[in-house]
Amino acid sequence: MRWLPLALIFLLAYIEISIFIKVAAVLGVFVTLLLVILSSCVGISLVRNQGIKTFIQMQQKLAAGESPAAEMVKSVSLILAGFLLLIPGFFTDFLGLLLLLPPIQKSLTLKLMPHLNIYRGGNFGGGSGPMGGGNTFDGEFQRKADDRYIVEHHPDEDDKPTDNRFKDDK
Repeated sequence: MRWLPLALIFLLAYIEISIFIKVAAVLGVFVTLLLVILSSCVGISLVRNQGIKTFIQMQQKLAAGESPAAEMVKSVSLILAGFLLLIPGFFTDFLGLLLLLPPIQKSLTLKLMPHLNIYRGGNFGGGSGPMGGGNTFDGEFQRKADDRYIVEHHPDEDDKPTDNRFKDDK
């Protein structure tokens, strides 16, 4: 069981090399290399476009208070598809393109959803939500380095104390 990942890597390399040789024998080496580069570029652009779309859907679900678990599984399949499309070879490109198909993503979502536990965090203090009745004050602060210990006061005529301010008004 310990050697299984290593055996799978060698099997994948064998499959990729044999397909690469057969395609190169039919189409030529230059065309085969162009196809590998083209498939990588197309795969990257497909994954980028699908990823942006999935990210927007995930944000909309979160804003609506719904669980974004399906979008999370879809984003994992997009990341895996992007990785497979970046690996040079036709077999990995085929597997990556399979992961981009909506029916495959839907079946992966249905198989993985029972295993996902999504927890939403609640309000953590402060704020005006149901958990906290605090106030939020908006303001600006500016510290002046030289004047922080100097208090300047220039009394005017209006600032002079009068004798009647402490007397009762009776």
